[in-house]
Amino acid sequence: MLGLLGIILSLAGLIYFAYRGYSVLFLAPLMALVAVVFSGVLSAELFGTYTQIFMQGLGRYLIQFFPIFLLGAIFGKVMADSGAAETIARTVVDRLGAARAIAAVVLSCAILTYGGVSLFVVAFAVFPIAVSLFRAADIPRRLIPAAIALGSFTFTMTALPGTPAIQNAIPSAFFGTDTFAAPGLGLIAAAMMLFGGLFWLQRRAAAAKAAGEGYGPAGPTDGELVPERALPSFALAILPIITVIGLNYLLSKVIFPGTDLSFLAEKRFGEVSPSAVTGLWALIGALTAAIALALITQRRYLSDIRTSLNEGTMGSLLPIFNTASEVAYGAVIASLAGFLVVRDAVVGIAPGNPLISLSVAINTLAGITGSASGGLSIALDTLGSTYLERAQAIGISPELLHRVATISSGGFDVLPHNGAVVTLLAITGLTHAKSYLDIFVVAAIIPVIALITVIVLGSTLGTF
Repeated sequence: MLGLLGIILSLAGLIYFAYRGYSVLFLAPLMALVAVVFSGVLSAELFGTYTQIFMQGLGRYLIQFFPIFLLGAIFGKVMADSGAAETIARTVVDRLGAARAIAAVVLSCAILTYGGVSLFVVAFAVFPIAVSLFRAADIPRRLIPAAIALGSFTFTMTALPGTPAIQNAIPSAFFGTDTFAAPGLGLIAAAMMLFGGLFWLQRRAAAAKAAGEGYGPAGPTDGELVPERALPSFALAILPIITVIGLNYLLSKVIFPGTDLSFLAEKRFGEVSPSAVTGLWALIGALTAAIALALITQRRYLSDIRTSLNEGTMGSLLPIFNTASEVAYGAVIASLAGFLVVRDAVVGIAPGNPLISLSVAINTLAGITGSASGGLSIALDTLGSTYLERAQAIGISPELLHRVATISSGGFDVLPHNGAVVTLLAITGLTHAKSYLDIFVVAAIIPVIALITVIVLGSTLGTF
């Protein structure tokens, strides 16, 4: 009982101090050790827990997913520095116009994030354009964060088949799937998130107009406009985006399945099955090719390639180590006797349908950690094999598990202490009090409704 109390207190501490802005890099091991102490360990086992469980868990995550974080960060930096991200955003805006300001901002963000550009890069690139659009349309600026959130970390992060987001890559390592798993269900969920979010934001804008509320006073960051500069054409800008999506599909569905990968059974390659790694290989190949293509075709728009590559590389380190630390925290908690009570309670939810239990577990952990990738990784690292066995025993495909797991990670991860939410509000110069409600509706409530729909459809009709 004391061990379970320790787990609860450590989770509470993780939420509280993360919300207060403390780094997860030292917070995660510290809170893990709090749980260990409550379990009755007050000896050299504390050191053993840190080096043999926490650090081993952190290391495993780095080995699996560092290439995706690294390449994604570099690709985003190159697309931002060359002006390609700005070109794509401005082209969408020009086509839709100020009359469709909300849809223009959402779709600009969606194209960029679906193409592999990080949401932080997207927020910086799109925000100045959003300010101009919302001001011209006299839409309250407090709705800008929700519009960026809808386009950046909802359907393009978790639902659209083939999205290179890390949240869509993580289940591949546990279920032997690829990023195009359950494409039909993913598209249905994506449509619900997109149109549901647009409906909400349009209604909010209309209500504000009826109440006489316009754009409002300029914010502290409104004047930080992107300086005029030479930009690549839309064709050049969109080509690397198309490469990521297209090559990812070819590698996942055509090239790797038709390649002799029997060498993976050898001891020096870890004796793994091809399905356990090819999903990640496809993303690595697609992002690498897209980076090379962007560097070649957009060379004249890059002032310093070395700086872009170096800053992109350094920009990948904090996100990967933050997430890996959260996963390592989960590994420590999973090693404690008190976790058996938690595990049995979670797995026991809807025993006839592991999809429900899986979605509850991931949403809960994502909410606690304030991280979609962190919550997803902890859940699958500790319970992934259990869910896979239970699902296969009743005829649920790994592809359906993959899509439900990915969509689940993008629900209650956006609680107020979520790093992306905090950063987005900082970029836009707004506060939780003014803008968080709309973020929560479009990035949590509507995605959860889409998740429930996918679970119902997948449970009754199967995977498609």
